[in-house]
Amino acid sequence: MNITKSKIPVSIWAIGFASMLLNISTVMVFGVVALYLKQILGAGTGFIVMLEGFFEAMAFVMKLLSGLISDYLRRPKKVMVIGFAMVTISRPLFALFATVPMVIIARLFDRLGNGMQSTPRDALVGDLSPEGAKGACFGLRNAMATAGSFIGGILGIVAMFLANQNIQQVFMWASIPASIGFFLLLIFVNDPHEKEVTADKKPIRHPLHLKDLARLGKPYWLLMIVAMVFMSSRIGESMLVLHATHSFGMDPSFAHGILILYNCTNSLFSYPVGLLSDRLGRYGFLALSFVILIVADAFLGFSSSLPVMLIGVALWGIQIGMSQDMFLCIIADQIPEDLRGTGIGFYYLINSIGLLLAGFIGGSLADRYDQFVTFMGSGIIALFALILLILLRPAIDSKAQR
Repeated sequence: MNITKSKIPVSIWAIGFASMLLNISTVMVFGVVALYLKQILGAGTGFIVMLEGFFEAMAFVMKLLSGLISDYLRRPKKVMVIGFAMVTISRPLFALFATVPMVIIARLFDRLGNGMQSTPRDALVGDLSPEGAKGACFGLRNAMATAGSFIGGILGIVAMFLANQNIQQVFMWASIPASIGFFLLLIFVNDPHEKEVTADKKPIRHPLHLKDLARLGKPYWLLMIVAMVFMSSRIGESMLVLHATHSFGMDPSFAHGILILYNCTNSLFSYPVGLLSDRLGRYGFLALSFVILIVADAFLGFSSSLPVMLIGVALWGIQIGMSQDMFLCIIADQIPEDLRGTGIGFYYLINSIGLLLAGFIGGSLADRYDQFVTFMGSGIIALFALILLILLRPAIDSKAQR
């Protein structure tokens, strides 16, 4: 089968561009909001860290709830647009109301909106993807979104320079890409479920039942076990920055360069890998992403110089894009279409649990031993996830379409 860019619908491109613009806006804000709270508004560091943990937890909960709601309403675009609107509204709120309570409200709008748009967005990509092109469509969306992350980092630095360190001005500028992305969704994204109505012209609703968890299927839940173990190996990206600065003396001024590097490799590899997976299958690439994480940990742990360590960072970015796309593609391939939002929502929830475990494991190893042991621990867990995937593959793949 010859998959070409022409097979990717306009709606997918619009979702990709909107995701890119949203990430540009988000990174511009995220890079300075903690500084704004601390230096301008006088909030304490502990208070800021606590708030960020709470906001991220709420975002992951919203990813699950938005999936359930979009399946119930059978209107993923509507739920996604509401979430996008919340994020867009938060930008001028940051800029116009310089008090801690209002900044907290704006940040809550931002994270809840981001969580609300994520799951129905991915469900909609699955709904809109032509048969045989899901990998290409998910890869394109992820590539464009990740490109937005490193573009946002660069623009954030430029904006702070042009605004002469006026953070409120940066917040206002950050509202521009978010607003453009919002209108792209409204105008260019079609929801295939919009015309679904009952015999008496009322919108179709999908009542939520506990039995839907069983309808997701045993292969899905086995895949979620693999996902949780694998995510437990994904120590936070902050560890990469700390390793570069503390172990190799990298100037902290270049800390954003670490994030830009892994976002760049993530973006560059997402679409080609998704495209190839449509022809060669998902599981080989999923397993390969696990192997790449193990190799990345080896480079990071055994490196004796900053350039070698940066190879590990680049590999780290590749495995993030590959694994995320393959998990989403397999879910979209296998679960019932009317439960796509629910399945992706639970996947994101399980991701969050895995990342919490990864933070606990990585932090404990770093405190008790050193960063070398931390990266080796990550590699061992990733190896266990790879073995688990190989052993469970026959059961997980029982409903696969390829």
